Amino acid sequence: MALLMILPFKIFLVLAVLLVAQSTWSLYDGIRFRKWVRRRRSTPIGSYAPSAVVLIPCKGLAAEFDSNLDCFLRQDYPDYQLIFTVASADGAAYLRLKERLEARDASKGIGSARTLLVVAGEPDAKGEKVNNLLRGIENMDRNAQVLVFADIDAAPSPLWLRALIAPLENAQVAVSTGYRWYLPGKGFASQLRAAWDTAIATMLGDHNHNFAWGGSMAIRTADFRNLRIAEQYWAHTVSDDLSLTRAVRDAGGNIAFEPRCLVASREESSVPEFFHWSTRQIILTRIYSGNLWKLGFVASLFNCGTFLLGFVVLALPGTAPAQRLAVAVALIAVLLLGTGKGYIRTLVARELFDKETDGNISCYWQLAPLISWIMLVNFAVSALTRRIEWSGTVYELVSPNEVRILSR
Repeated sequence: MALLMILPFKIFLVLAVLLVAQSTWSLYDGIRFRKWVRRRRSTPIGSYAPSAVVLIPCKGLAAEFDSNLDCFLRQDYPDYQLIFTVASADGAAYLRLKERLEARDASKGIGSARTLLVVAGEPDAKGEKVNNLLRGIENMDRNAQVLVFADIDAAPSPLWLRALIAPLENAQVAVSTGYRWYLPGKGFASQLRAAWDTAIATMLGDHNHNFAWGGSMAIRTADFRNLRIAEQYWAHTVSDDLSLTRAVRDAGGNIAFEPRCLVASREESSVPEFFHWSTRQIILTRIYSGNLWKLGFVASLFNCGTFLLGFVVLALPGTAPAQRLAVAVALIAVLLLGTGKGYIRTLVARELFDKETDGNISCYWQLAPLISWIMLVNFAVSALTRRIEWSGTVYELVSPNEVRILSR
């Protein structure tokens, strides 16, 4: 009986040592991320600015639709075309874009970018966003040397386009990417989204296992064609960015993360809407980046499982006071290290988006202890289903190369 009482503590002790080590490394990685962001922001962007086309798929009207549109029109870039794509001419996004772009052309207003509005139609074997992008590419300026992909729900800085394309001057870089940085809103769900998503943002850095993000990524037009992304990787997919990431990795190419292209985003939602959105991200990862999904699932199980075992040891009546103290110290250490990583994200947000932050920014570290548990739920659900709902369409993700549209 004594052995049975001691065994859970010994198992916990081993797991706790590993978890503290992992959490310490994660905190160090967060510090390194902040240094990398600072270093890149202090480095001159350079003069590399080939002709580019920026493709922006749109559906519905985001809260900051007009101001975000102005950000794309005001880019400090010598030669670029903006192509806005929608699935239907009946939607609110099409009507607003048509009105804004026609008014701009008539008054010769904001910016010097050439603009085009494309109606892509409904897809039959791929995601709506991917279909919009492909139709936009079919209508783009054929002399464009770089393809850039962006989302209308983000607000890029005036130098965003120049900074995103600059890394492509290096022939070893196949794709340059930024990432969204969710700023917390007033609601609890918005703050959860900010804490959840920035935990993924800080996985990027100065290393060779970055992934592309569809709201801020650039690739040379020649490389896009040579990798046969449109014909092979986007022919039957829902995910534009994870599929493009897979294409680059299959070819042995490199993806460069550009911190200056972290773009601010903010979204209010309910808690169920947040869980729906976050679980969809993990399901997409499972289908299009299986190894990353497995690694994330194991990490979540390890973290949460160690905590659960610690609670069990604390609750066992035969646990000695010294053992209870050791368990409590280990759990508190992990919590503090995780909170420290969240605080690093708070500092990064202040440095990047100082004028846009408010008192809710503390959610990055205050909600950090919840994120592993939320992700564990996301991973558990994603292990049981391949169905997602995205902008009103329900998809069955059969494989990375097969999608079934179940309903619209």
